[in-house]
Amino acid sequence: MLYNLLVPLADHLSILNVFRYITFRTAYAAITALLITLLIGPYAIRRLQEMSFNMKSKGYEPDRHKEKEGTPTMGGIIIVGSAVFSCLLWADLHNAYIWITLFVFTAYGFLGFVDDYKKTILKNPDGISAKAKFFGQLVVAVAATAMIMQVDTSGNSTKLALPFFKNVVFELSYFYFAFAVFVIIGSSNAVNLTDGLDGLAITPSVIAFATIGILAYMTGHVKFADYLQIMYIRNAGELSIFCGAMVGAGLGFLWFNAHPASVFMGDVGSLSIGGALATVAVIAKHEIVLAIVGGIFVIETLSVILQVGFFKMTGGRRLFRMAPIHHHFELAGWSETKITIRFWIISIILALVALSTLKMR
Repeated sequence: MLYNLLVPLADHLSILNVFRYITFRTAYAAITALLITLLIGPYAIRRLQEMSFNMKSKGYEPDRHKEKEGTPTMGGIIIVGSAVFSCLLWADLHNAYIWITLFVFTAYGFLGFVDDYKKTILKNPDGISAKAKFFGQLVVAVAATAMIMQVDTSGNSTKLALPFFKNVVFELSYFYFAFAVFVIIGSSNAVNLTDGLDGLAITPSVIAFATIGILAYMTGHVKFADYLQIMYIRNAGELSIFCGAMVGAGLGFLWFNAHPASVFMGDVGSLSIGGALATVAVIAKHEIVLAIVGGIFVIETLSVILQVGFFKMTGGRRLFRMAPIHHHFELAGWSETKITIRFWIISIILALVALSTLKMR
């Protein structure tokens, strides 16, 4: 909004030229979202607790999780609210990619809200059915993918780039649509599976948004894209502002979600974060890189798939003590803090690997 209001006045007041720069607006989007989250966080947490939006144990987690019962959940509302406000304040509202990303972000947030509401207020530990949740995710992902391909005029909308290799690009044609939908839904569910310990999901999400934000900026800059030999997507750089807002909102939420957590993000946070992260990656044509920078989410998801598959194949034997894999380490005797911090370290390493793909071509 500030961009649209102030940039036209820059010809008369040169100091306003600073609003033309994506880097400036990204930084302040992060600061704005951080401050809003820190300011409204305590009030929001009290209200969530007063309204009985408290976590209920599903019964199959490690015993130490019973101590978390009664902690407010649905804290993802704080993340969604602060990030959306900050993005609308600092982004170019004429940019279609911003609106597509916000659509996925808020739609998945609403889906998660309904799920959390059923778990807490209606006391249904399973929330909405798996089929209903998947159908909602599918509808949003299909609509978003269709809009992305409609907006993209670069001629690259159905192409898939392979990182680490120079000029290795696959033309997927109609198959790309299904692939993009899979990435968005898969990422949303992967973050949801990871959100099982204090601070475990939010910090890798912050790291991932910071990394994907840099990649989106490079993709949307014609000179950088040409120099780095990556696909140029016109107007994709503006997504850096959304990513900056998510970094700020995520860091602010971590203030309250660090062990011992005062609030959990719930599905309203995890589903929206994962969906929005994938949407930015799809627009910026870094879908494979997303699997690298979001490696923690991939590992958590694979651990569940392997556990279920191994259980069925062997007639009841388990590959891990418990899945997702962070529960395996809990039952192995690791403290919650040790698991979380080690996963954070891995996320940082994976982010550096993802960024290295810009030059290793």
